[in-house]
Amino acid sequence: MKIQTKYHGEMSFTPEDIFYFEKGIPGFPEETQFILIPLSEDNLFQVLQSISNQAIAFIVTDPFFFKKDYDFTLEDAMVESLQLEKETDVQVLVILTPKDPFSQSTANLQAPVIINQKNRKARQVILNNTNYQTKHPLFAEEPIAAKE
Repeated sequence: MKIQTKYHGEMSFTPEDIFYFEKGIPGFPEETQFILIPLSEDNLFQVLQSISNQAIAFIVTDPFFFKKDYDFTLEDAMVESLQLEKETDVQVLVILTPKDPFSQSTANLQAPVIINQKNRKARQVILNNTNYQTKHPLFAEEPIAAKE
């Protein structure tokens, strides 16, 4: 199968590459099928590309690389909806808002994308009761430990 993508032109993919967002992504409820395309050689940055609309593509990354203490608990209903059985089946991504210069880019830590790698089901989850922001600085400086 081939599609036109926002950042990579025409690309081939297989049905096994597709992630299924049963209810779409907030703001795009009709967009239910996406693929991940590497944006950087190290796969740190990827594109979550709609397979039905070339213009809908989100730059995503692994939040744990940039924020080691990122932590949240999924509600039981979400775990059941995605049919998550083991923690190792879960992939967590966050959507970026790229800025110029790129060092000013932000990450939406309040609404991570949760993927069940085993069955390819995915969902963007809005976290309640959290201090995470929708525009968290991606390259926020870590606090420097006090010298003793």
